[in-house]
Amino acid sequence: MKRFLALLAAGATATGLTVLAGPPAAAATGCKVEYTVASQWEGGFQGGVKVTNLGDSVSGWHLTFTLPGSGQKVVQGWNATWSQSGSAVTAAPVDWNRTLATGATADLGFVGSFSGANPAPTGFTLNGVACTGTVGGGGDDDDPPPATGDGTPVETNGQLRVCGVNLCNQYNRPIQLRGMSTHGLQWFSQCYNNASLDALANDWKADLLRTAMYVQEDGYETDPAGFTSKVNSLVDMAEARGMYALIDFHTLTPGDPNYNLARAKTFFASVAARNASKKNVIYEIANEPNGVSWAGIKNYAEQVIPVIRAADPDAVVIVGTRGWSSLGVSDGSNESEVVNSPVNATNIMYAFHFYAASHKDNYRATVSRAASKLPLFVTEFGTVSATGGGALDRSSTTAWLDLLDQLKISYANWTYSDADESSAAFKPGTCDGGDYSSSGVLTESGALLKSRISTPDNFPTG
Repeated sequence: MKRFLALLAAGATATGLTVLAGPPAAAATGCKVEYTVASQWEGGFQGGVKVTNLGDSVSGWHLTFTLPGSGQKVVQGWNATWSQSGSAVTAAPVDWNRTLATGATADLGFVGSFSGANPAPTGFTLNGVACTGTVGGGGDDDDPPPATGDGTPVETNGQLRVCGVNLCNQYNRPIQLRGMSTHGLQWFSQCYNNASLDALANDWKADLLRTAMYVQEDGYETDPAGFTSKVNSLVDMAEARGMYALIDFHTLTPGDPNYNLARAKTFFASVAARNASKKNVIYEIANEPNGVSWAGIKNYAEQVIPVIRAADPDAVVIVGTRGWSSLGVSDGSNESEVVNSPVNATNIMYAFHFYAASHKDNYRATVSRAASKLPLFVTEFGTVSATGGGALDRSSTTAWLDLLDQLKISYANWTYSDADESSAAFKPGTCDGGDYSSSGVLTESGALLKSRISTPDNFPTG
């Protein structure tokens, strides 16, 4: 069973819990609650609350309960807006479950922390009316994990969506995807074939393939139709193996994505129309903006996202951030500029990139803070320096991956290629053969990533 690591955040401010205001909606006339603990570890647990409305239809409802244990806190939640005052917890609806018809249910969940004993919550009320139902205990380390799907990542999770600050599956449960990024398709197309993708899906047990389509550097601008076809082919190959496909419009030089605005609109209109019926596609609209303000990036995003939405209204879209997608840290800023002026669109996430040997504690601190306020996706990271070379920094890489696991932030490693650089997963010449799994073809970085990615996902399905 995958275990949550010690939670860094504590308290309402640090965890991004909000204080609810305004008058409550009309009271329900009856309700039933089922409370369960899916898993528990030292100092923390995952709780689930299923509330059923037994009365008239209600809109703008609020569910309240009491955490009676010593130091119990809601650290992070999903499918509701959570707040806590003392031991009293309130969950208010989000857009898709704002109305509860008669007999309708809302499945809510949260990660909690505690010290000492961990008794179950008490006093559940829906709009002030006491609920009946069953309340389970706190469980222990030997409790079974949440129900999980036995199929491929796409079969299990289906169409993804953003809920709160999380990437969620078809059951509205937060998930983490773990996978690899291609190198530039113009240079390493020989690395992406049936044998390599079979290995990625079956031996590496990856959840996603990020397709890095450079726009400049002898990429898309030299042959738009040809590179669009390559991307679509890799989407199909990922789909056939049950993996998600992250389509990366790999802008790098020049760093202002607006330079490629017309190309982006043309490209995304094409791939979104072609792939709209697929459940495995995620769009990354600007790889690493640099030398440009957040306002400029936001302007670009608010022009490109509607092009995607016109063809594919449901897919998750990821927006690059300032300073080579560092949330501005590499430019001397931080996440506040995005928090204070978010992109005017729904179902979106923000990209964060790091290279473990170059980006350490101050970058990790930013991600820890920002993750309670922004939906983040690490669409690219390396185990080495920001140049893509140098020695593997195992300590920093492990600290990063532990943090991403803890926060359920999805990631793709740079790169699933045999480039002659230490960030590559394979030794040079590997892509001329058919072996993408044995220890003999893996670099030190590849061996580390394969060992992390191939551990069980345990995607929640209930």
